[in-house]
Amino acid sequence: MPMTRMRLDKYLSKCGQGTRTEAKKLIRGGRVTVNAELVKDAGFVLDAASASVTVDDHLLRYRENHYLMLNKPQGVISATRDRVQPTVLDFLPPEYRHLDLFPIGRLDKDTEGLVVLTDDGPLTHRLLSPKKQVPKTYLARVKGTVTPSDAEHFAAGIELEDFTTLPAHLEILAAGPQSAVRVTICEGKFHQVKRMFHALGKEVLHLQRISLGGLELDPHLEPGNVRELTVEELALLQKWR
Repeated sequence: MPMTRMRLDKYLSKCGQGTRTEAKKLIRGGRVTVNAELVKDAGFVLDAASASVTVDDHLLRYRENHYLMLNKPQGVISATRDRVQPTVLDFLPPEYRHLDLFPIGRLDKDTEGLVVLTDDGPLTHRLLSPKKQVPKTYLARVKGTVTPSDAEHFAAGIELEDFTTLPAHLEILAAGPQSAVRVTICEGKFHQVKRMFHALGKEVLHLQRISLGGLELDPHLEPGNVRELTVEELALLQKWR
């Protein structure tokens, strides 16, 4: 395992022990050991990959990056900060708020569902790269009867004002005055799903993202709630190399 040299205060912060300032207070207070030795110097440099660090005799688990699943509610913007509107980061539990997390991609303000929050820039870049064509799946409630002909249009690609979409999969779950559908696209342009249906003379009334790159929204995760990805879930995203 390669050596990862790091200041002790940064290490503590990475391990969820608060901001760097809060970490320094823990260190100066004599509450931190490194490899069973008391350390009171916040600038002490350790090997993050192999060091054994405790706070109040509790062994810390170091992670270079963090990966969280959020079930984004409607009315929330996919930004890291905003003076007026609530953002996806407003739902972070206190132990994650000092981290420099950001959403992988974005969901429209009135779209709910799966958002992944992370501080892993390279993974985010891969998942958002148009070359990767990472699939994103949505459940939608649509005004108007969705037909097999609409599914054929989705599969062929729909010509919009500024671009023609890549082939997409449209599964009709229920057809009627209000139809229920499952849509999978491999790109993520602004309002894309809504614009695709609009081009066919239909209106999206409700939209929920349920999958990103094979990672599925936890059906037990209530809107506004956050949890860490499991090892298996993270592997689904990391396969996009």
